[in-house]
Amino acid sequence: MPTLFEHGAVVYADDSALSASQALAERLRWPLLDLQSLPSELPQAFFLCYREGCLKLLDRQTLKKGGLAVDVEPRPGEQHSYPAPKKDLLAQAIGKKTKTVIDATTGWAQDSLALFRMGYDVQCIERSPVMAELIQNGFQRLAEKDWVVNRQLQPPTLLVGNAIELLAGLSEVPECIYLDPMFPPKRKQTAATRKSMAILRDILGDDLDRADLFAAAWQAAGKRVVLKSPDYAEPMGGKPSESYHGKLLRYDVYLK
Repeated sequence: MPTLFEHGAVVYADDSALSASQALAERLRWPLLDLQSLPSELPQAFFLCYREGCLKLLDRQTLKKGGLAVDVEPRPGEQHSYPAPKKDLLAQAIGKKTKTVIDATTGWAQDSLALFRMGYDVQCIERSPVMAELIQNGFQRLAEKDWVVNRQLQPPTLLVGNAIELLAGLSEVPECIYLDPMFPPKRKQTAATRKSMAILRDILGDDLDRADLFAAAWQAAGKRVVLKSPDYAEPMGGKPSESYHGKLLRYDVYLK
């Protein structure tokens, strides 16, 4: 099945974004196209474009307007104070006294960013070069936020590559490794979730190496591995030490 990486292009709308767009196209080895003079028929299915102050992922329907970017703002219902209270299911699973966390399946980075806002020291791993560009752009925008600058905070760091290999070569042992692998969908999702997750699935596909990833995380973690999964999925690492259940998902915690 063709991947997004094989069928993408970088587009730019004006000369102000030309230099950054050229560098991005070179890194990804994608063609560079002028948005103002696109042909009527495009072989590419997806595009990256610097738009509205951020890097966005576009499809053919959002070429002229819109697109998806890594959202660095607090999630709905999340307090804007720093550090945000460690009171939700994610924080309970990670451990309120935990300090260092590796998110080995970063995706759109929403859980990583939530953990960062709660005061955790977060390191991210992402295997897709396309998603890595979007994530890094998000972290750069995060670094410019007043509340980050004023507190002299360092945004999460990002490693790009196969998490199984990278976890085996860590120089420091993290207290917690967090996994949110891609499972086959079994229910309808909201329009916004469906769009972002569908595109992520186009980029990554299902994580067929989930068992190997869990094994690598178990070997590399200092104290715990936390696995996020849909509520219909069987526990991937056998019976967990504890579980935290939401409406549609579950956090299984494996303590060492």
